Amino acid sequence: MVTMAENRARLALHLCPGLGRKGFIELVQRAGSAEAVIASGKTQWQAWGLTSQVQQGLQNLLWQQVDLQLEWQARQPDQHHLLWWDMADYPKQLAHIDDLPPLLWVRGSLSVLAEPQVAIVGSRNATTGGNKIAFDFAQGLATSGVAITSGLAGGIDAAAHAGALAAEGGQTIAVVGTGVDLVYPARNKSLAEAILNNGAIVSEFPLGSRANTWHFPQRNRIISGIALGVLVVEAADASGSLITARLALEQGREVFAIPGSIHNPLSKGCHSLIKKGQAKLTETVQDVLTELAPQLRTYLQAESPCNSAASVVLSEAAAKLLAQIPYDPIHADSLIQQLQIHAADFASLLMELEISDSVEIYGGNKVARIR
Repeated sequence: MVTMAENRARLALHLCPGLGRKGFIELVQRAGSAEAVIASGKTQWQAWGLTSQVQQGLQNLLWQQVDLQLEWQARQPDQHHLLWWDMADYPKQLAHIDDLPPLLWVRGSLSVLAEPQVAIVGSRNATTGGNKIAFDFAQGLATSGVAITSGLAGGIDAAAHAGALAAEGGQTIAVVGTGVDLVYPARNKSLAEAILNNGAIVSEFPLGSRANTWHFPQRNRIISGIALGVLVVEAADASGSLITARLALEQGREVFAIPGSIHNPLSKGCHSLIKKGQAKLTETVQDVLTELAPQLRTYLQAESPCNSAASVVLSEAAAKLLAQIPYDPIHADSLIQQLQIHAADFASLLMELEISDSVEIYGGNKVARIR
């Protein structure tokens, strides 16, 4: 539990120039609290090996800026959050990355941060086809209960957020390179407002922080780190999306890439990832769900610790689908045609069956019942 006084002290210490993210956490843990760090004085600061810049900052803490941030939090406590790395609501996936942000500013729902997420990234100057693919994949994944994470940029990011919001009950998270009180680019203001109704906007940058070029590569590690996997839709050879993919690999996340035309320069980044074996060639929503099924099963068991996967109660629709699946592998398209079911709905139900260990997915988009 972070007290109000400790919260204020942490903010002041966090805004201290020269300390850095890792340095901040190490210092708080060493002293036992941010209040103790601030109260220790110059002799102790020197003993801890703090630079002259940090010591100077500690003597001139930015209390006015701190109180502005706290006023924002108090103004709408159900929607405005300061989330420290050691709080229960801090995203568990993100807590395990090497360079985790000590503090997240969050607007919107905290609960969405605990949902299993897939990040969808790609070019700001995406093709019409690329935008449609991002929208459709996001909608399909969100229909299956997976939250969609992206960066609120134009192109693929915006299409992914919109696709998630188009799904019934769909949720989405925007990790931004500004303060959460600003929207960049400004044309996405209405999209940002829609996200706040069905998700959250997240940043590690203080309120009022404007867009800087170095902010965006930095925030990319959060986009990949908070998710189970990253799907790259369209990306040029040298692009921010490939930075996100590289960070995802370093963080042990799954990376997926959608192939495109050999004549489209925005396909080259995806093709490069696939050729190097760094990303899984992805053609359907089910490709993503199948690869992530073990991790999604872990989420389900965490939500219902008394249930094993085998004892999970299937929804009525999933049970009906299971009754139509033979014990010998059958092509998914055959089932979709036979049952006259929408592909997105089929993918959602199939994920439910896979998580409950009722079916097994085979290569060539085939499925078989196993219990």
